[in-house]
Amino acid sequence: MVVKLKIFVAILAIFGLSDCPRFQAQSYDPDSNNEEVLQVMPGAWNLEEYLPVLKDKKVALMVNHSSLVGTTHLVDTLLNAGIQIEKIFAPEHGFRGTAADGEHISDGKDPRSGLPVISLYGKKKKPGKEDLDDIDMVVYDIQDVGVRFYTYTSALSYLMEACAEFDVPVMVLDRPNPLGFYIDGPLLEPAYKSYVGLHPVPIVYGMTIGEWATMVNGEGWLENGVSCSLTIIPCQNYDHTTRYELPLPPSPNLPNMRAVYLYPSLCFFEGTQISVGRGTDIPFQCYGAPDLQLGDFFFTPQPNAGSKYPPHQGEKCRGVDLSGLPTDSLKALNTIQLRYLLTAYKNYSDKSSFFLKTGYFEKLAGTAELRKQVQAGMPESAIRKSWQEALSSFKHIRKKYLLYPDFE
Repeated sequence: MVVKLKIFVAILAIFGLSDCPRFQAQSYDPDSNNEEVLQVMPGAWNLEEYLPVLKDKKVALMVNHSSLVGTTHLVDTLLNAGIQIEKIFAPEHGFRGTAADGEHISDGKDPRSGLPVISLYGKKKKPGKEDLDDIDMVVYDIQDVGVRFYTYTSALSYLMEACAEFDVPVMVLDRPNPLGFYIDGPLLEPAYKSYVGLHPVPIVYGMTIGEWATMVNGEGWLENGVSCSLTIIPCQNYDHTTRYELPLPPSPNLPNMRAVYLYPSLCFFEGTQISVGRGTDIPFQCYGAPDLQLGDFFFTPQPNAGSKYPPHQGEKCRGVDLSGLPTDSLKALNTIQLRYLLTAYKNYSDKSSFFLKTGYFEKLAGTAELRKQVQAGMPESAIRKSWQEALSSFKHIRKKYLLYPDFE
C-alpha cells in the first residue's frame, strides 16, 4: 500500500495534480466507539490502474462537473496524459452540471477543450451506432448519490446497453456512495419502469456506481439481456460503513449534504402538489404548498439557475423548514422518513388532488401500492413492513456484486 501511494503521488506531480484536496470520511466500526479518519480515494484518482489501459485508444467519456481528479477535471487530466479523447457524452444537467432540472440539453462543443459534446438528455438518452463507431472504449465517471430516481444511473444503464450492442467496452471509475450505508424503500415493479427507475432495486440500494453497474450487467437487466464488457476501477479506503461527504454539489438542487440525506424522503413530493423548495435557496430542505394546512414556514418559488419552472412558481407556499436539521442526525437515521409524506397528505386541503394525475408518483415510488397505503391512512410501520420481503430478496442479489466490505 505504501508503494502504491508513492506511485500515486508521483503521477499526481507529473500531471500537475499535487494540490488534490484531502476529502475526509469517517469509517465507523459498530463494535467500537472509536472513529478512524481515512482518506477516501475515488477510482478516478487511481491513474496508474487505468492510464495504461487507455493508452493508444480512441476514448469517449461520460462525465460532468463532478468528474475530478483532485481539483482537475478528468478531461484535462487525460488530455495532459496524452490520452486520445474523441467526444464527451453528457447526462442530465449537462457536461458542466449547471442545467436546470428536467432541462433538455442540445449537442455542442466544449469551449475549453474543443471536444464535441453529445447530449444524452435531449433528443436521445442512448448513444447510437454513429456515436460509437470510432470509439475503442467509453469511460464513465460521475458522482452518484445512491438513490434509484437520481438519473445518472439510468444514463449509465443506457450507455452500457448501447456499448453492449455495438461491442464497445465500458470502464467505470468508481466513486463513493454518500448513502451507501443503508438500504430502504419499495422495489421498482416492471410496470413502472422509466428514466427515474429502470431496474428492480429499492429507492436506496446501498451500492457504489461500480457495484450497481456490475449487478445490472450480471443480472441480465439490460434490454434484451445483453451483457456489456465492463471494467471497474475501484475506490481506495472505502467501505459501506464510510460516511462520505461530497466535495461539491452533485446537481443544482442538491446543494449540500443535508439535501442529499433528505432527498430519498422528500423526492416523493415531486409526484404530488407539494413543493420541495425548487426555486428557493433551500431545495430539498423544505416542503410546502399553497393549500397545505401545516407549519409556520412560508416560501415563494421563483425561477433560478437550478429550476426554470419550479412548481407553484410565484405562489406563496406554507410548510415546513428542514434546513436547520443537523446533518449528523439525518445521516444517523439510516431509513427513508415517510412521516413527511404522511403528515403532508393528512394536512392537505383537497386530498383528491394531492397526487398528480400524471402517475409520476408511482414512477418515483416504483409501485402503486405506496399511494394506496397513504390514501388508506396506513401507519408508517405497516408500510415499512410491506417492503421487507422484497428488500430481503434484493439484499441477497446485492451481496453477489459488492466490491467493498458491507455494513451488515
